[in-house]
Amino acid sequence: MIKSILSGIWHGLDGLRKLLHLVLLVVIFGAIIWAVSSSTPKVPDRAALVVHPEGRIVEQLSGDPVQRAIESAQGQQRQETRLWDLVDAIRAAAADKRIRVLVLHLDDLRGAGLPELQELARAIQKFRASGKQVIAYGSAYDQDQYYLAAQADQIYLDPTGYVMIEGYSRYPLYFKGLLKKLGVDINVFRVGKFKSAVEIFTRENMSKADKKQSQDYLNVLWSSYQQAVTSARKLPAGAVASYVDSLPQAVTAANGDAAQVALKAGLVTVLANKLQVERKLKALVGENDSTGSFNQISAEDYARIIDAQDKLHDGRGSGRGSARVGIIVASGEIQDGRQPPGTIGGKSLSQLIRQAQRDPDIKAVVLRVNSPGGSVAASEEIYRQLEALRASGKPLVVSMGDLAASGGYYISAPANQIWASPATLTGSIGIFAIIPTIDQTLSKIGVGVDGVGTTPLAGALSIDRPLSSEASQLIQSQIDEGYQQFVDRVATGRRETPQQIDAIGQGRVWAGADARRIGLVDHLGTLEDAVKAAARLAKIRKYEVEFIRPHRSWAGQLFQHTQARAAVAALSLFHADEGQSFGLGELATRLDPMARDLKQLARLSVPGHLYAYCFCHASTGSKSPAAL
Repeated sequence: MIKSILSGIWHGLDGLRKLLHLVLLVVIFGAIIWAVSSSTPKVPDRAALVVHPEGRIVEQLSGDPVQRAIESAQGQQRQETRLWDLVDAIRAAAADKRIRVLVLHLDDLRGAGLPELQELARAIQKFRASGKQVIAYGSAYDQDQYYLAAQADQIYLDPTGYVMIEGYSRYPLYFKGLLKKLGVDINVFRVGKFKSAVEIFTRENMSKADKKQSQDYLNVLWSSYQQAVTSARKLPAGAVASYVDSLPQAVTAANGDAAQVALKAGLVTVLANKLQVERKLKALVGENDSTGSFNQISAEDYARIIDAQDKLHDGRGSGRGSARVGIIVASGEIQDGRQPPGTIGGKSLSQLIRQAQRDPDIKAVVLRVNSPGGSVAASEEIYRQLEALRASGKPLVVSMGDLAASGGYYISAPANQIWASPATLTGSIGIFAIIPTIDQTLSKIGVGVDGVGTTPLAGALSIDRPLSSEASQLIQSQIDEGYQQFVDRVATGRRETPQQIDAIGQGRVWAGADARRIGLVDHLGTLEDAVKAAARLAKIRKYEVEFIRPHRSWAGQLFQHTQARAAVAALSLFHADEGQSFGLGELATRLDPMARDLKQLARLSVPGHLYAYCFCHASTGSKSPAAL
């Protein structure tokens, strides 16, 4: 009887276990179906494609996609928008009969490099060439926002707004005085009279050499910006510079009405508020009954739709058996080992290059470089893998984005061809090492360091001791050798002598237009131009274009996607305050550049490491209600 009772209990528990397993499987399967179905947006029969970039426009999204999903569910504004999602969506929409108009909503764009803006502007121009209308609306426009707005047929500006164009500048922070007060000695080893990467730690102001090179490339960027805007708006030459130069006086004469000044200057076509613009768009594409706004689809959602369609279409997306040109994005600082997206890892990028090399369907590779450089060791690791790719018979073409300088140029050197934007910042052929020592800092608080070692080099690189002459000699000799290797790498790739490369090297930064003139760049053009060049080198006429990403299994991709959707669902139960939409990360970046630069010092001062890095950038200021 006891045995029968125990047996019944056992069978009951076993049945319950099977039932729970079944319920769990149903829940998981339901979550998968929901994740797939709920993430597939629909395109209305008559719709506007809305390009609404948030944060910075970047070549590659940084960080973890699940974390980005969580931040979105919390109501935080995106810190980054992927350039190629916008470009792909606009290009596809040009041929889609359902898309009647392109709307540029630019209020939340926080910046982009001029080459990235040029790539996006070219896609907008092709959309206009299809005969469809482009409308831009903004409560106000800063310099980057206006570059894109200028490509539109109609530019709407709120009557209380303004167009703030100010040109390009470079005003770094200099830390010599602070470090001196702290008792920190910065031991610098470098080659190249223009190699200014270390000067923010060793000087109190900008050197004459750095001022010269900075002014030269800033002038090229400003000239390129003006030419693009005047061409797009059909304004006379010099109109943009005249607008900027006379803006304070013109706004004062207009009793502070900056919007009227922009209208009279021909920079905008209509002064209208958001509700008025929405009424016009409703007339063009109809009204959405559920939202009350005009029929629309975002560029990001539309990009996902066309990507899914390509993968479902026979022979497309997977590309199996068809010729392909592979694009590998190298975006961010170059660091050792494996690194997440938004940073270039020596091992992780090399793995992608090997992946492309071994794929028989990839006939040519375009390396899209947007990097200030970084670790010499990681750059050399990537360089060697690119050399192996070329040795396998596959053409390699480099397409430079906003910045391809120092280590960013190092990894570009083995290419068959190098393409750049006229506004790309490149070159900066030179290397350095930084070793801070804090013996004086310690002495200020009564701490001394003393002892013995078995050799002159024993403990020589310790941060709490002054750098010895023997250690300094050793490091400088490594720097000299590293620079010579850099020059030799470039000379081989450019088919020049080391002496010729040294003459245009020395750490000097060049704008793309000047780099083309002196031979560091072969052609000026966009990523699309570079892809076509790679196809010509591979002697293929019909081909697909594929961004090469790390191999992940279907199950792995599905798990990651489901994980992100689950995070969004869980957090959708809570509503973040609207005031939190301005992310703390962006706030810290805007308000604390000093902490960012000192953190970079810590990253670039690892004993025994050499760096090919360019502290070159062009600032366009920031949008602010107090700007006028």
